[in-house]
Amino acid sequence: MTVATCDELIEVVGTTTACRLTGRSKATHYRAMVGPMHGPPSPRPTPPNALSDEERAEILAVLRSPAYADLAVAQVWAMLLDQGTYLASQSTMHRVLRECGESRDRRRQRTHPAKKKPHLVARKPLVVWSWDITKLPGPLRGVYFDCYVIIDIFSRYVVGWTVEVSEDSAIAKTLIADAIARQGVGRDQLTLHADRGTSMTSKTVAQLLEDLGVTRTHSRPHVSDDNPYIEAHFKTLKYCPAWPGHFDTVDDARAWCEQFFDYYNHVHRHRALGLHTPASVHYGTAAEIRAQRAVTLDAAYAANPSRFAGRPTPPALPTVAWINEPQEALIQNV
Repeated sequence: MTVATCDELIEVVGTTTACRLTGRSKATHYRAMVGPMHGPPSPRPTPPNALSDEERAEILAVLRSPAYADLAVAQVWAMLLDQGTYLASQSTMHRVLRECGESRDRRRQRTHPAKKKPHLVARKPLVVWSWDITKLPGPLRGVYFDCYVIIDIFSRYVVGWTVEVSEDSAIAKTLIADAIARQGVGRDQLTLHADRGTSMTSKTVAQLLEDLGVTRTHSRPHVSDDNPYIEAHFKTLKYCPAWPGHFDTVDDARAWCEQFFDYYNHVHRHRALGLHTPASVHYGTAAEIRAQRAVTLDAAYAANPSRFAGRPTPPALPTVAWINEPQEALIQNV
C-alpha cells in the first residue's frame, strides 16, 4: 500500500486538510512553494523625520551641560519649552541617551562601600563572643518578649542573658558590661560580634565597648551565615522539647530561660565540643573528663575486645572556632 504525499492530497482535499492529515505545517508548505530566499533582508530606510547628526549632537550637548546634567529628561524638556526652545520629544531624548549608554538616573548617587566579610578566630574561651536578640512569643498574637543572649563561640558557653519586654540599647549595655566583669575579661582581649540590629550598632553599646577595650565586629547585611553560633543557639532554644510555645508573662519567660540556660551550659553535651558541656570546655575541665572517658573505654576494650573494631578513643576536644573560615595562613598568624 502506498502512502499519499501532502502534495497529492492537496489536489483532492485541499491544502488545510492535507496539511492536517500529514502533520505538515501550512507555513512550511507555502514557504516551499515560494522557494529559498537568498541574501539578507532589505535594509530599513531612514525615516524622513529622523534626526540629523547635528541635531543629535545638539541634544547631547544640552543634556550634558552643567545646567541640566543632574536633571531628569522631563525636567529638561519642560525648562527648554518654557524658554521657547524645542529640540525633540522626551522619548527621543531618552533614545539618544540610551544609544550613548547614558540612560540612567542622572543625579549623583550616594555610594556605599562594600561591607567587609568578618573573619574571626578563637583558639580558647574569652576571645570571641557573639550576641543577638530573639523574640519569645507572648500571651497574645503580636506580643513578644525580647531575649538577649551572649555566647562564647569557642566553648558555646552562654556568658550572659536576659529577657525583657522591649529591645533597648541601655539593656544591652548593662548585660554586656556585667558579662565582661563577671568573666574577668581584660582590655584588648575580646572581640564582640553581632548583626546590624539597632541595639547592636547603637552609640550606647559602641561607647561601652570602646571604654572597655573590646573590639566590635558586625555581620554583613542580610547574611545570616556571618553570625552562625548565636543563630544555631536560638534554634536549639526554640526546638527544645520543653519549649512551651508562648509565655503568659515576662516572669514566666525568665523562669523558663533560667532553667534552659542552666541545662544548656552544664548538662547539654555538645557534639562540636567532643560531647562535653559548654561549661566544661569554658572552665577547662574538659581535658580531665576526656582522660577519664579514655580510662573507661580502655577498661571496656580490655574486658571484651571482640566487641570493638579497634581500640576506642573518646571524641577529640575542640581546638579552634571561627566565623567565616579564613585562609590557613591567617589562622596561623592569629
